[in-house]
Amino acid sequence: MSYQVLARKYRPQSFEQLVGQEHVVQALANALTQGRLHHAYLFTGTRGVGKTTVSRILAKSLNCTGADGQGGITAQPCGVCAACRDIDAGRFVDYVELDAASNRGVEEISQLLDQAVYKPVVGRFKVYMIDEVHMLSNTAFNAMLKTLEEPPEYLKFVLATTDPQKVPVTVLSRCLQFNLRPMAAADVQSHLGNVLGAESVPAEPGALRLLSRAARGSMRDALSLTDQAIAFGAGALTEAGVRQMLGSVDRGHVVAIVDALAAASGEAVVAQADALRGAGLSAAGTLEDLATLFQQMALEQAAPAALDDADPETAEIRRLATALPADEIQLMYSMALHGRAELHLAPDEYAGLLMVLLRMLAFRPAGTQPKPVKAAALVRPPAVAKAVVAVPLPKFAPPPAPAPVAELATPAPVAEPVAPPAVVAAPVPAPVPAAPALRAAQPPAASFSDRLRPRPVEQVAAEADDMAFDGAPPDDAPPPWMDADDVPAVAAQAPEPDAPRRAVLRETSEGAQWAERIAALNLLGMTGELARQAQALACDRVDGREVWKLRIERESLRAPALVAKLEAALDARLEIEAGVAEDSIALRTVARAEAQQRAAEDLAASHPMTRTLLSQFPSARILPGSVQPVLTSS
Repeated sequence: MSYQVLARKYRPQSFEQLVGQEHVVQALANALTQGRLHHAYLFTGTRGVGKTTVSRILAKSLNCTGADGQGGITAQPCGVCAACRDIDAGRFVDYVELDAASNRGVEEISQLLDQAVYKPVVGRFKVYMIDEVHMLSNTAFNAMLKTLEEPPEYLKFVLATTDPQKVPVTVLSRCLQFNLRPMAAADVQSHLGNVLGAESVPAEPGALRLLSRAARGSMRDALSLTDQAIAFGAGALTEAGVRQMLGSVDRGHVVAIVDALAAASGEAVVAQADALRGAGLSAAGTLEDLATLFQQMALEQAAPAALDDADPETAEIRRLATALPADEIQLMYSMALHGRAELHLAPDEYAGLLMVLLRMLAFRPAGTQPKPVKAAALVRPPAVAKAVVAVPLPKFAPPPAPAPVAELATPAPVAEPVAPPAVVAAPVPAPVPAAPALRAAQPPAASFSDRLRPRPVEQVAAEADDMAFDGAPPDDAPPPWMDADDVPAVAAQAPEPDAPRRAVLRETSEGAQWAERIAALNLLGMTGELARQAQALACDRVDGREVWKLRIERESLRAPALVAKLEAALDARLEIEAGVAEDSIALRTVARAEAQQRAAEDLAASHPMTRTLLSQFPSARILPGSVQPVLTSS
């Protein structure tokens, strides 16, 4: 006897054997049990989800006569009567399957409808099953409309399509529609295990997991791939063999790529791409597996309980989910999806893969500060345990917010640190030496409304550096917004290089004189930007002409053409030096706006109505950013 493929051998013969379509089974079973039968059914869904199978089971349910020949319409066909056996064998005269892809003209449909006037020959109902019905021509659809709307009581239509958008609305409105869903990977894997158990074929769980994912929701595709895997593995399914057959990328390579991306190591990313090229693994498959891994990492961050704890890869996914922020995972996921479509445009697919990975490194969300490591540490070496010790970390008070311009020179006390124990990785880096010069002023402590308002990343970085200058540990100290009790254990690593600091306003008499001088002019464009970003260091008179000494940070603003335009507007001579401005018109404007914002928030927080609402509703709070001041020009 010739071999029968698994997809045909294990086609479900009853509703109970149907996998993954419980919503369709429940509706059809209830309709059959109650006798509420529609005259036309439309089954939609992707390939291999059971549209034809449901149609045959429905035809058997309508025509089953039972094992004793006395049965009627039932939701559980016996499978042994003549009608059930003939429908399964494809020789039941009253069950007609028509392929609309090859019989799409009005002549074929008219010939089929001409037979509808005759009653069933041997069965209880005539069932016309038209597969891929969206392939019919417009004239064919029009020809069947009347019969489809009012067929004889013994005639049932079953339509199936993978593209319901192409079916005319006039046909859709005459049918009872069921959308068959793609199979979940877990359901496919479970069914494959049952099939292979019945076939006495040994299979590794990892091999079944790969096959269920490669099927992409189609049970027929999963069984066809299983047939191929059995032949490839000579009667046994191993994870390595299935991975080689599918051309899939080893999950270890993908995990190593994500580790390299999290560490912002370009050398490690290039090394992993070269390893993939050397192993001959698919670049498109690598990006597909990367996108799948990013999706699982995002799922872990949003809903950790959604992952399957029985899956051996879940622990690795949870570890990686802590290595990247949520917005960066979303960005890399999008790049992986779009990168697959660009591979055919690249000189070769590995060059395209490498460029996609380097793009993930280049386009990081603003504010992320990755800690680079050497490439050799990211090529999946054997795991080495790291020593963990408990040392006390200081608990800092809430960070101070910038004070109004008039109060910047007034120092204020800082809360004494408290030192609860926390767990960090050894060795503990030595504290950064104190700065050679103390800060000129210490802003006052933040108010309640200040702690509700989010602060820019640059300000957080500047305050972290300030704490390092005051003697606080620069690397192991918790962020200013986090208590030491909330600090998680971190792995030992090299100290992070200093981040760029935000300039702090330090008012000077020269700055006030410069602001008054510029206010009298109407400077626009880049010339005005130069005047606003410059810090006046000194103003002298030489031969009756003003000579201003300015400090400008941006190189583009130090262009000779812009300086000449500003000299002409001021009728003065300018001496320019490079450096970070600490008293400029721009800084004064920002400080004034922040002072007004802080005053507005304090006013809103101290308002009697606000206090009344907060006392009545303990969970109520002031939404950060919801208070907007009325800005003034003074």
